[in-house]
Amino acid sequence: MTVAAPPAPPGRSGRARFARVRRDWTGLGFAAPFLAVFALVFLAPIAYSVYLSLFQDRLIGGTTFVGIANYRQAVDDPQFWDGLGRVGLFLAVQVPVMLGIALLVALALDSGRLYGRDFFRITVFLPYAVPAVVATLMWGFLYGTRFGLVADLDRSFGITLPDPLSPHLILGSIGNIVTWEFIGYNMLIFYSALRVIPSSLYEAAAIDGAGQWRIVAAIKLPAIRGAVVIATVFSIIGSFQLFNEPSILRPLVPDSVTTSYTPNLYTYSLAFSGRQEDYAATVAIVMGVVTMVVAYAFQLRGMRKEA
Repeated sequence: MTVAAPPAPPGRSGRARFARVRRDWTGLGFAAPFLAVFALVFLAPIAYSVYLSLFQDRLIGGTTFVGIANYRQAVDDPQFWDGLGRVGLFLAVQVPVMLGIALLVALALDSGRLYGRDFFRITVFLPYAVPAVVATLMWGFLYGTRFGLVADLDRSFGITLPDPLSPHLILGSIGNIVTWEFIGYNMLIFYSALRVIPSSLYEAAAIDGAGQWRIVAAIKLPAIRGAVVIATVFSIIGSFQLFNEPSILRPLVPDSVTTSYTPNLYTYSLAFSGRQEDYAATVAIVMGVVTMVVAYAFQLRGMRKEA
């Protein structure tokens, strides 16, 4: 026979409830500064952009509510789709090349067979410390056919090299700049993940007679798959946000880099040169959604493979 426990005294129950509520409010108080800043610098601009995208500033009638008309215009805008296709090609080619080189460098560093490993690691990471503006200007002058490295090679050997800043090669030239900048960053992600692999796995593989390539394929690459997924997601987002390099190169080669060369550059031109803030906000929101969908889809696929 079970005897029911006597009910708690009313005073004790009330004190416990008060302590629980106080504890909850204390936790919220610690999180409040971050939540306030997050709402101010992240949520508020997004909400304001959505608000702007629903209006149009017309010569006759002033600012008018147009609903989703701006989004229909973006869907039918060839300049927007050309820019989106350009960054899509950039993503498909540049990101695998950059991550592949970064992975090879990280594996070489982790192998322990590289002479001057610490110096080599700092050297590879150093370009990431160079500001994007400085790096783009430096490479822009190296690419120049009237000055810089390409011009010097043409004069020295009496040849005519292809112009890296021509309309057909400018995207590859920008890809080279971005790759040079971010190999060290991604190398550091991969190298950090490799350093936390338990040494017992390597010892077991050595006992089984596995060689270096077998260890890389069976132990190292599966162990850092999560780091590869994270680096790829960051690179996907960065590719869709491509802005600094084309905007800085544009004054050097205005015929190769148009105002709509990338969606972000197109948005900037609409807002600050064309005075079309409403439509610029629409293009920015559409690009944000596209970036989120592509990055999230890749993340889901990477997590599914990891599981």
